[in-house]
Amino acid sequence: MTLPLKYGAIKPPPSPKVLDVNRYVVGFVVALVLVALWFSGSGSSEAGGEKLSLDLADIPQVVLDKEAELARARNRNCSYWDCFNVYRCGQRAVVGTDGSQERISIYVYPLKEYIDADSKRPAFQLSKEFHTILKTVVNSPYYTSNPNEACLFMPTLDTLNQNRIDTTLVGKALASLPHWENGENHLIFNFIAGSKPDYSTVLDVNTDRAIIVGAGFDSWTFRSDFDLAIPMYSPVQEQSRAGRTEQPERTVLLVSSQLNIFQRQYRILQELTYDHPNDILLLQRCPTSTAKADEALDSRQLSEFEARARAEQRDVRCNFPQGNEYEYPSVLASGTFCLIARGVRLGQPTLLEAMAAGCIPVIMADNYVLPFSDILDWELMSLRIYESNLHTVVPVLRAVSAQRVSEMQAQVRHIYERYFASLERIVLTALDQLNDRIFPHLSRTYLHWNVAPQLQATQNPLFLPLIAPKAQGFTAVILTYDRIESLYILIQKLATVPSLQKILVVWNNQRKAPPHPSLFPKVAKPLKIIQTAANRLSNRFYPYEEIETEAILTIDDDIVMLTADELDFGYEVWREYPDRIVGFPSRTHVWDNQTGRWRYESEWTNQISMVLTGAAFHHKYWSYMYTNAMPGNIKEWVDEHMNCEDIAMNFLVSNVTKKPPIKVAPRKKFKCPECTNNEMLSADLNHMTERSACINRFAEIYGNMPLRTVEFRADPVLFKDNFPEKLKRFNDIGSL
Repeated sequence: MTLPLKYGAIKPPPSPKVLDVNRYVVGFVVALVLVALWFSGSGSSEAGGEKLSLDLADIPQVVLDKEAELARARNRNCSYWDCFNVYRCGQRAVVGTDGSQERISIYVYPLKEYIDADSKRPAFQLSKEFHTILKTVVNSPYYTSNPNEACLFMPTLDTLNQNRIDTTLVGKALASLPHWENGENHLIFNFIAGSKPDYSTVLDVNTDRAIIVGAGFDSWTFRSDFDLAIPMYSPVQEQSRAGRTEQPERTVLLVSSQLNIFQRQYRILQELTYDHPNDILLLQRCPTSTAKADEALDSRQLSEFEARARAEQRDVRCNFPQGNEYEYPSVLASGTFCLIARGVRLGQPTLLEAMAAGCIPVIMADNYVLPFSDILDWELMSLRIYESNLHTVVPVLRAVSAQRVSEMQAQVRHIYERYFASLERIVLTALDQLNDRIFPHLSRTYLHWNVAPQLQATQNPLFLPLIAPKAQGFTAVILTYDRIESLYILIQKLATVPSLQKILVVWNNQRKAPPHPSLFPKVAKPLKIIQTAANRLSNRFYPYEEIETEAILTIDDDIVMLTADELDFGYEVWREYPDRIVGFPSRTHVWDNQTGRWRYESEWTNQISMVLTGAAFHHKYWSYMYTNAMPGNIKEWVDEHMNCEDIAMNFLVSNVTKKPPIKVAPRKKFKCPECTNNEMLSADLNHMTERSACINRFAEIYGNMPLRTVEFRADPVLFKDNFPEKLKRFNDIGSL
């Protein structure tokens, strides 16, 4: 048995003279090494050597001894902040030779074959798919051949299918990697995790702190902002795309084509097929003549991509109950929606097969973490239903409007072609997401990931995937002229609202100076008075630099009847609808057949199409739009006539978002008992006529009617329930 070098024979010490000479020689060599390391670290990514060869001939063999160290178990609590060394990436960020922005660098280990010392059993079997993944990474702009400058490391151990690996040997092979360091900054790719009988949703290999790029996560095993969720790749999807030059006719509402659906769910689908024979195409295994081919296709869940070898075989499936034959996957193109159900594993290849056919996925897998869900908005291209609600799927799908179906189909085609059309695109998307995570200041926007470039110009800029941040709060902008008493009352009430960050008083009277700041109420929130140069209603929407929050509450100085709970609740609703106008007083517009014109109506109907900005929340983006991008001469006309600035804002927002405003709180009639009638614009008998004229004028300028009508009002949870008041979050809400 050969002893390690550290246990070799002890040599006699050299003579003092030789030792002195050796000291200089060693010092000179160390200096040369340091200089070489310095230049290699500051050079190009090729400084560590040539690009990795992925030639499969003469792959070196590594024998794993029985006593070899085993990697530690997967750390289930890993997060980006404690299991990832971001400093390695910051110090070694690659900058393109063309001056492009910095990016991550990935080192790929050389190909090696790991075998057991006793049984000579291999740790894994190298698949064509994993070899493609390796080639994609090596040929990507993220690759580096120098491990000393690498941000991330990728082992060349094929762990795509847990059924084809020895989990213990793979754990030993990982621990033997020279840069393993408990798996820190390592990427492990996996499509099929778990094995009988548990079918874990994550790879059952000791991966310690490594990042798992997996296809079957559930919400319990997925480490948010650490792991990456990717789709289950299917070689069959290429057949759906081949030869498809135009959109097929969708003759069926829902296609269910999976062969591994649980029996209970399959029985429900059979009952639905009897009840809705023209809406559901339920496919199953054909009789014995084609059963062998069907079993081969179904095996791609259990034998990874062995179906690739049989891909050219004709896959025929039969519908229930007639038994008519359909070729798969081309049959998916006949459905508007395709059911993606849970099998023994959450990740299903049917998802990409359906998207390749342009079929909208209906995902019925509770707790399934959808592919790239951190960056892709799946609500734009799919529907999700709970497994327990399968019996309601037909009415749910029928309720989707034709316009919505068209939008989702277009989104499915766009997202599939951009991110899922090939294994290479899936891998590059995963690397792009990692790059955005590690360099967030350079990360791409929601629009970049989800909206086609040709559509971004007309896309709602505030169509956000997440609700607005709660901590930031809102800025109250009060437009006032000279109603000092009600202004002071309003300031004192606003100051009690927890989510208020700042109060901005816009003094619109040039003939009279505002009160001295010392005379204003003493409140615990910042208060700023701005004097305008001219008395214009549009001053309330000017994007003042003092507004630092995303949310703005525009409120008139005489609206003193709202409580702190009502205002706080209004802000909470706005956070869920940050692209809308969210407020309290509402109005609507109706078409008058007698006059052939639009008419402004009060809120005494179930429908609303406008929320008046005398007490409403909106995103500060709309203040910029109102000031700088209002169509025609609407803004000038409003300032000249001192009316309809709120209608103009509603037109602007609805025209861009194609959505109605949101009315909050239960006040059906917005009352102002403290206000005197002769001080209110609405006291004028001609007020309704003037407002109707505004609507017609604005509609002519826009060339259409952008206002959207809706029957909707947001009330607090438990508002009208017979429930203890102390358990309700918003108690002080006005009654109807």
